[in-house]
Amino acid sequence: MGKFELPLAEVERIVRQALAEDLPWGDVTSDSLIPGDQLGIGRIEAREPGVLAGLPVARAVFAQLDSALDFEAGVEDGARLQAGQVIAQVRGPLRSLLRGERVALNFLQRMSGIATLTDRYVSAVAGYPARIVDTRKTTPGLRLLEKYAVRVGGGNNHRYCLSDAVLVKDNHLAALRLRGVTLGAAVAELRRTLPHTMRIEVEAQTLADVREALDARVDAILLDNMSPALIAEAVRLIDRRALTEASGGVTLDTIRTIAETGVDLISVGALTHSVRALDLALEIEV
Repeated sequence: MGKFELPLAEVERIVRQALAEDLPWGDVTSDSLIPGDQLGIGRIEAREPGVLAGLPVARAVFAQLDSALDFEAGVEDGARLQAGQVIAQVRGPLRSLLRGERVALNFLQRMSGIATLTDRYVSAVAGYPARIVDTRKTTPGLRLLEKYAVRVGGGNNHRYCLSDAVLVKDNHLAALRLRGVTLGAAVAELRRTLPHTMRIEVEAQTLADVREALDARVDAILLDNMSPALIAEAVRLIDRRALTEASGGVTLDTIRTIAETGVDLISVGALTHSVRALDLALEIEV
């Protein structure tokens, strides 16, 4: 699997669900046309440049379908692909190979698309300390794979789920105000009840919000939908007393300007919610 790790049991569960969705009662075309003993080779190829992610998942697809299928990868996740490059070969019963073709490609194409887009964002801030992080804007049921693909592309993961860390957002703040609870009192209560290892991050939309978060002694401040000039001012005001995260409307056109502000983290929802699948294909050798 290379230097990137995925929990195998979870991968197998996700693959099992995907195969059940695509093969609820068999593949009527392949089952009717392809003899069970016909053997062959399928090549998975790149049709455009990009960063590869998802080989362990593709391997699991074919392994679950038929133990007689042999999956041989020519590269590892994280490889920079060129158009026409062979990524892997699958040998064995053609009927089983064809059953798994689309499911394997769906995983590979989406995950490679995420890794490729992440790589573009990471490259755009080269030379600045800002780290590119993802969000929870992922495909339901596929968060594990999509956040893995972000790491393969050179990015970092934000919290995995709501159970990981405290992130007090605008709607939480509105709910607190309705009850007359200040941010400082809320953070103090969190410190009393949560494990000491858990960070507390608070969203800020104005410099007044930033000052309030600093007074509450939070661990990180999310600078939401601020202009680069306002982000820079907030970073100076915070002065390393908390981690700084820029978020909201980040694009490839704006991210370098945001990185120039000195912010620690830049979260990009587009890495997973608006990605284009990388063009890959499986071709049968004839």
